[in-house]
Amino acid sequence: MGLVFLLILVLLGAIFFVGHRKEKQRQRELLAAELQQVKKTAEEDVTSFGEEVAELDILTAGVELDTGGSQDYKQALDSYDIAKETLDTVDEPSDIRHVTEALEDGRYAAKCVRARVDSKPLPVRRPPCFFNPQHGPSAEDIDWAPAGGQLRPVPVCAADAERVAVGAEPAVRKVVTADGHTRRAYWEAGPAYAEYNRGYFNSYAGSGLLPGVLMGAMMFGGMGGGWDGAYGGDMGGDGAGSEVGGDAGGGDGGFFGGGDGGDGGGLFGGDGFDLGDLF
Repeated sequence: MGLVFLLILVLLGAIFFVGHRKEKQRQRELLAAELQQVKKTAEEDVTSFGEEVAELDILTAGVELDTGGSQDYKQALDSYDIAKETLDTVDEPSDIRHVTEALEDGRYAAKCVRARVDSKPLPVRRPPCFFNPQHGPSAEDIDWAPAGGQLRPVPVCAADAERVAVGAEPAVRKVVTADGHTRRAYWEAGPAYAEYNRGYFNSYAGSGLLPGVLMGAMMFGGMGGGWDGAYGGDMGGDGAGSEVGGDAGGGDGGFFGGGDGGDGGGLFGGDGFDLGDLF
């Protein structure tokens, strides 16, 4: 009888071990697929900025830039090179942040070059356009809400501000979600895009330049969790042992969604905080 019981335990242990290995392999494959999708999105952003840098070459041809202008121009070129080189070496989610950080730096520098060439005042450094970071630094904050939502201030570029003012739809950046098929606004694309978003906006946390409720959503609402804890330390998987802890927490919500909020509700509590909750 004891031998039979022992054999049953061994069999159950073997079944559990095999199942656990298969699940871990499935998770690794999912993470790899998500990372490749986000890399493709970042590559599109790098290509877009490369076109902007090429336009700067034409704009500054035959123009004698002063010291400040030369520095801005060099910063734009250097940021483009950094973004390209970093993208080529991306092998984990946190690396994506460095790509979009470089793009954010470069776009501001490029805007400064344009201002100098046109003899205009240098632009104030502001967060990227919320609707599409490819649009570069925002020009102002406007009140906006998706259909049926509550108005909230968001930083936007001049072109999108004009679109919203006349009742048109803003030019929202849409990306392919982790399933590889669905296209959604980048802030609703799920936790796989957390580091992508963070690179663009994290430096404005606490600066007073990012509207408070939006900043809270960007930094905590949907950037924690996901990736089976692959964000590690500062982003956390289930909220345990991370720098942000249960506030950022786990879950699989979008940019504004925090899933289950980690161990016990998270920053926004309950079943998470999604775009509908924000607006």
